[in-house]
Amino acid sequence: MDTDKIIKSDKLHIPAPFAQTYFHGTKAELKIGDFIQVGFNTNYEENRVLKHVYVSATLNAAILGAELAVGTERERIYLVEATGDVEDDPNVTDKKFPGNPTKSYRSVHPFKIVGELAVWHGRTAEQIKKMKDDLEKLREQGKNIILD
Repeated sequence: MDTDKIIKSDKLHIPAPFAQTYFHGTKAELKIGDFIQVGFNTNYEENRVLKHVYVSATLNAAILGAELAVGTERERIYLVEATGDVEDDPNVTDKKFPGNPTKSYRSVHPFKIVGELAVWHGRTAEQIKKMKDDLEKLREQGKNIILD
């Protein structure tokens, strides 16, 4: 084992922390070990395949993603690790939230599911309905555009 990747103490030799873990909110039923990858319909528009997989380093952004996802399955938050380069999500970074406070990212490479968050607290049904109604208004005005 590479000693540069070991945290040392007088009593323990503990491997360094795992790779960066991100959150992915969705309604898709997946399992640990699966890969979230391009080539499937987006969470937010029916019959649209995106060129990137979108993730966040904040739980709040992932919860929002799960809540706004299309479909009737239950909302899920997966813990994922990147398999390639990751970049800032241009849909929010410096467009809506300068400096990327939502810590939203995307990649053309798959993300491996390494866990699922079992308990989390989201918004009320009324709050979600209002957000979805607002997004629909933006769609009707041609302003709800995903830069992919």
